[in-house]
Amino acid sequence: MKASARIRNLPTPSVQRLPVYLRLLKEARRRGDDVVSCTRIAEEFGQLSVQVRKDLAITGVSGRPKVGYRVDELIEAIERFLGWNVKTTAFLVGAGNLGRAILNYEGFVEHGLDVAAAFDANPALFGQTINGRVVYPLDQIAERAAEVRRQGRAVEMGVVTVPARAAQSVADKLVEIGVRAIWNYAPVRLDLPDDVVYEDVKLSASFAVLTNRLRRRDSGQ
Repeated sequence: MKASARIRNLPTPSVQRLPVYLRLLKEARRRGDDVVSCTRIAEEFGQLSVQVRKDLAITGVSGRPKVGYRVDELIEAIERFLGWNVKTTAFLVGAGNLGRAILNYEGFVEHGLDVAAAFDANPALFGQTINGRVVYPLDQIAERAAEVRRQGRAVEMGVVTVPARAAQSVADKLVEIGVRAIWNYAPVRLDLPDDVVYEDVKLSASFAVLTNRLRRRDSGQ
């Protein structure tokens, strides 16, 4: 089976739950806990213990009967599985409100995301520094990528936080400089090469689910 097929066959809900488990595990480690059980994790998040066990199994770690999982080992396994044990260098394109929020969120650093620079098409933003990242003109993206390569790194990921009308052209520029993954916040589907992995962040879809649940609760459904 090809690697791309294996990636597609991974249960996405299980992958999405792993960061939640990771937060609990790190809290347990801070308390000095050495082991944790599936039952304990399940109770915390309202899951079935069998589901937690299946979720954790995709990391390659197995718990011990009547003992559970060693906390340090499970944290390491989840971070390795998610790729958070290594640094991922990224460029962010779109230094507006959403882009600024992402740049200012320190949690991504803990997950290994290193946004090396930000870019925008608005001259009013050129030269601004947002949480230590300089905003450059978009037409300098290839030049800045070359600088990163001279430092012995590669820009692996692009974070797209531009309006829908500009997203495809921005994605094309990111592919041209060699990014292998695109995290797309623009409300549009991108046309990308098969060897570029991507994730669409569907903010409106998530908000729709939330407001629907709110209205259903209000109406007693």
